[in-house]
Amino acid sequence: MEHPENEAQYRGLKVNKGVADVPSVNPYFKRISRQKTYTTSEFVEGIIRGDIAILSQAVTLIESAREEHQRQAQEIIEQCLPRSGRSIRIGITGVPGAGKSTSIDAFGMYLVQRGYKLAVLAIDPSSERSKGSILGDKTRMEALSREKNAFIRPSPTAGSLGGVARKTRETIILCEAAGFDTIFVETVGVGQSETAVHSMVDFFLLIQLAGTGDELQGIKRGIMEMADGIVINKADGDNIDRAKLAAAHFRNALHLFPLADSGWTPQVLTYSGYYNLGITEIREMIDAYIAFTKANGYFEYKRNEQSRYWMYESIREMLRQAFYHHPEIERLLPQMEQSVLHNELSSFVAAKELIDLFMKTALSHGNDPERIQ
Repeated sequence: MEHPENEAQYRGLKVNKGVADVPSVNPYFKRISRQKTYTTSEFVEGIIRGDIAILSQAVTLIESAREEHQRQAQEIIEQCLPRSGRSIRIGITGVPGAGKSTSIDAFGMYLVQRGYKLAVLAIDPSSERSKGSILGDKTRMEALSREKNAFIRPSPTAGSLGGVARKTRETIILCEAAGFDTIFVETVGVGQSETAVHSMVDFFLLIQLAGTGDELQGIKRGIMEMADGIVINKADGDNIDRAKLAAAHFRNALHLFPLADSGWTPQVLTYSGYYNLGITEIREMIDAYIAFTKANGYFEYKRNEQSRYWMYESIREMLRQAFYHHPEIERLLPQMEQSVLHNELSSFVAAKELIDLFMKTALSHGNDPERIQ
């Protein structure tokens, strides 16, 4: 439309045409496509050739709660299984602040610099209120996170430690298929996670501090009995004598415990993760343990027992998932809960009625797991 100001009566006044409206999106902008989806065979081929991006996406499938993701994840695991089992799996635990992440950074750099490929699987605690997780372990492994032969993967517990432990074990299989010859599994701290991690590693390392009072008081007997080796961190500067004294206390305490099934007597060493002192001795201790247990047959025996343990754990987890996702159970569970809270039913009776209903429905559907869910 022409401007009326350009008519003859407005002589001496001229208004030029404006420019056309520009598009709201830059025409030179290339839309970033969503993450590519792969077939099961593409996942397996990528993992085997050591593609970290594909490995990371496969681990995300394992951690996903979606049924189609879980189905594909299990197919990937099954195809990668023949290529697994060739790594050394090391569990690392210790009280909060003992320096687990710093130690993994130091241990990991020691291994990577000597030609090893290392995967670090860190179980990170989630908030019980928000269900959120910081997943900050990678930021505390500054040197290791820049190495191409290192793969660091933190996993949130999301309120279900057992589920995360199972998924961590499945992630180990994928990492081994990808060519990682050493696996570190870091726990959330001294607590219930140790039992789960101990059931998936070959060597269990306890990191402890000196000069914090009674060194033995804060450690549960069960953790001490599970440990294949104990290291006293921060043995540097003015803390060296305290670290040596703490090591002596632990050695004396270990003499009171019965000999482990492996026949191995746990060693107690001192080192400094900050100054990289004593790392060679720790590596030699782990190598000595692996050689000792392979020679007496305990190494293979333990791996077989772990496979048996996780088969039964998987059965329990699948039954739990099937029970809580059953439509009738989902409908009746709030009513039963209210009956228990109002003392109309005992907890045992309510649970038994729900289990009986679940089993009856499962049998009526021909024991088909897909129909149960």
